[in-house]
Amino acid sequence: MGFYTERVLPRFIDVALGKALDGTRARVASGLCGEVLEIGFGSGRNVPHYPAGVTRVHAVEPALANRKLAAPRLAASPVPVTYAGLDGRDLALDDESVDHVLTTWTLCTIPDVETALLEIRRVLRPGGTLRFVEHGRSPRERVARWQDRVTPLWGRLFGGCHLNRPIPDLVASSGLILTELDTYPMAGPELIGYTFEGVATKA
Repeated sequence: MGFYTERVLPRFIDVALGKALDGTRARVASGLCGEVLEIGFGSGRNVPHYPAGVTRVHAVEPALANRKLAAPRLAASPVPVTYAGLDGRDLALDDESVDHVLTTWTLCTIPDVETALLEIRRVLRPGGTLRFVEHGRSPRERVARWQDRVTPLWGRLFGGCHLNRPIPDLVASSGLILTELDTYPMAGPELIGYTFEGVATKA
């Protein structure tokens, strides 16, 4: 699985979550400004959508292949981006040191997502926001049951991705306050594409 996980999967995800989702990425990133932490930086697909008010981005990304894929986007970015670690569960940033956090299709994969969300809350300044778009557990019971069945195999194939995480509940349990939330199925099977797009604020 090493070669597949480190070399093949990042390139597949870069294509699968590519240009067709640029509009979503731009919408989710539109409220960012100041110091931003992006967890699950991936291949840098969000870089062209950072607003002019963003002054610096701290990127967390464990996969070396993704860092290589991101290099041309970083070279073209007017916003300075520096890598700030490998793991969203243990952020090498001071308390209350960033204005906003961005995640796009990331919370499904972090092994201990509860700890990662607590870390997000820790590093956010008061009034700062987590801006996210994630896929997760469908509200339809029949679909959710299938998500539970499929997730173990799906996770082995797709880098630990969970289809069945209740994203709004997880965000709220961290102590962040959900202030905006939109839910919708993406194009394709609801089993893998039920989407949560929103904003959560640190009081």
